[in-house]
Amino acid sequence: MDVTSILESMGQGDLEAAEKLLPLVYDELRKIAAYKMAQESPGNTLQPTALVNEAWLRLVGGSQLNIQSRAQFFSVCAEAMRRILVEAARRRRAIKRGGTLERAEFVEAEIAFSGPTEDVIAVDDALEQFAKEDPTAAELVKLRYFVGMNMTEAADALGLSLRSAERLWTYARAWLRRRIGSAPP
Repeated sequence: MDVTSILESMGQGDLEAAEKLLPLVYDELRKIAAYKMAQESPGNTLQPTALVNEAWLRLVGGSQLNIQSRAQFFSVCAEAMRRILVEAARRRRAIKRGGTLERAEFVEAEIAFSGPTEDVIAVDDALEQFAKEDPTAAELVKLRYFVGMNMTEAADALGLSLRSAERLWTYARAWLRRRIGSAPP
């Protein structure tokens, strides 16, 4: 059984389809997570396996999925991983800034990460704004930045020609650079 037919079964309410899907996509999800985690700074306590597991739980644990294609599935997974990393960055920033000023236990794992928290949050905020303006370009950024797809893979996933994807990528990078560069510190 291929990924697309399993996704269709999941969309029709087949509860056992998720169990069939995970072994087929796990290695690819792990590569995506490993790619993203490699961009994080040393000392990060979140591991690629944990990122994949958390994303998987969010995807299949909460509600019925209505995904029609393999590319759409990986795009949704990348979005879930992006949200997990952004939430973790926001938690770290809140801890760094005093949080809610309630007494809290010292948790070394939360403090050990010294990654580019502000960068991840700035990119996420800019992407949310960009998605309202140009959803296709924002999706291309997600596939390239968060999933680690090369230009050919991202173009295929979005149904674009390689040249169109390259032009869109140039535009998206300029838009994001302008947006993130003009954001207050």
